[in-house]
Amino acid sequence: MAGEAGKARTVLLATEKAFAADAVSKIEAVTSAAGYKLVRLENYKSKDDLLKAVADADAMIIRSDKVDQAVLDKAAKLKIVVRAGAGYDNIDLKATEGKGVVSMNTPGQNANAVAELVFGMMITSARNNYDGTSGFELVNRSIAFYGFGAVARAVHKLAQGFGMKSFAYDPYIPAEKIAEMGATPVATVAGLFEHQYVSLHVPLTDETKASINKALLMKMPKGGTLINTARCEVVHEADMVEVFKARQDFCYLCDVAPDDKAAKEAMAAAVGDKFGKRLIFTAKKMGAQTLEANDNCGVAAANQIVAFFEKGETRFALKA
Repeated sequence: MAGEAGKARTVLLATEKAFAADAVSKIEAVTSAAGYKLVRLENYKSKDDLLKAVADADAMIIRSDKVDQAVLDKAAKLKIVVRAGAGYDNIDLKATEGKGVVSMNTPGQNANAVAELVFGMMITSARNNYDGTSGFELVNRSIAFYGFGAVARAVHKLAQGFGMKSFAYDPYIPAEKIAEMGATPVATVAGLFEHQYVSLHVPLTDETKASINKALLMKMPKGGTLINTARCEVVHEADMVEVFKARQDFCYLCDVAPDDKAAKEAMAAAVGDKFGKRLIFTAKKMGAQTLEANDNCGVAAANQIVAFFEKGETRFALKA
């Protein structure tokens, strides 16, 4: 249980998309120092492999791996699961709460990595994917954030360096706090779409799913660009295709293509030879795919597990 120090524990590192080897070594150093055994299930191909491995685990570290009722039914000893990263829609929080398993994420640990990816995509788009034609500069342009957590604030910090103007809406952060952090508060989600760039930093929930629709996107000024390093599903994909057809100036920069192959192909067809300019998809979700973010997220997850068992700390616990 939490706060029961000095007991032997088994920590399962279950990563269908494995950490870098150096990050795994650092994770193991943390768990070994606490007297815990680290079991590695990396690059697995079958859910059955995960169901078998979780049987003896007291704790789990995951990335985009799904922890659902089926996993929990096999996890007789599990007390805590930590998602190494900011998003957590791959954890069934109602199911973990129902079984008394604490769920956590590692907010802020990959923030700079995601922020740099945002600007990499923005510059690639602004410079027409470096095809030799004239593009434009980011200085004096505006960027608006839907959600102003750690990742959005890291993007905001870079935007200040580029001489951009920042705006933000976050229902959980008071307007005066947003202003203190250097961005102009916006009163509604719709108000964000009055600016050239809108960057999404919200979790996938029933409220946010498919919430970025044609009505919002058509409000954007000339050169309007949506940046999505959150989840594909927060964008209404059919509406996105319609916006591409209606507006030759609109751009969508997304960290990973939709799972729906037909939706991806429809978007690409709508922009034609402007793919890679008006429409950018990364090959896989790679906001946190840097050596530094691998280390930060993995080590933070390991430290949170040790602190949970040895000290009873639940600072980053998630609620359904």
